[in-house]
Amino acid sequence: MTVIKALARAKINLSLDILGRRSDGYHELESVMQSVTLADELIFRPAAEVSLTASDPDLAVDESNTVLRAVRRLQEATGSARGVEIFLRKRIPPGAGLGGGSTDAAAVLVVLNRWWGLDLSLSALVEIAADVGSDVPFCLTGGTALVGGRGERVTRLPPLPAVRILLVKPPVSVATADVYRRFQAA
Repeated sequence: MTVIKALARAKINLSLDILGRRSDGYHELESVMQSVTLADELIFRPAAEVSLTASDPDLAVDESNTVLRAVRRLQEATGSARGVEIFLRKRIPPGAGLGGGSTDAAAVLVVLNRWWGLDLSLSALVEIAADVGSDVPFCLTGGTALVGGRGERVTRLPPLPAVRILLVKPPVSVATADVYRRFQAA
């Protein structure tokens, strides 16, 4: 029985400029994003149906989860009806702005594209990723990048030198969509 494990690395925004609201309701942004070593782990097993379980009992494992949205969007785009059992070992704290859900979704797209033999190009995966979430296109490749639009335009930048960073998560969680909804240009 084949079991595949994948790490989904968190991201930080080194800069974030919100340039205004777009006609589609999203915000136009420009951000320099950087992957960090903090990562969730996803474990994939063959199955007849699609299912998701998680180490965090408070994490939604229904169709609202970006992992399942990524699987469903990939199935729709390719016509695949294959199943998969996914276990998510959550290490990236939710509601911290670290892209935990987005990086998990990106890992799903990359792993299932290979495992299911779909042979989609990176540009095709980016298109699917953008439908799942704004940070998902960056998370497909990670590293250091300039991200624009609502997140679908990713321009690779030279890697930054290795440095130690301290991530501190207060006991408050904030949904990214709520932050953008409340944003008022100065």
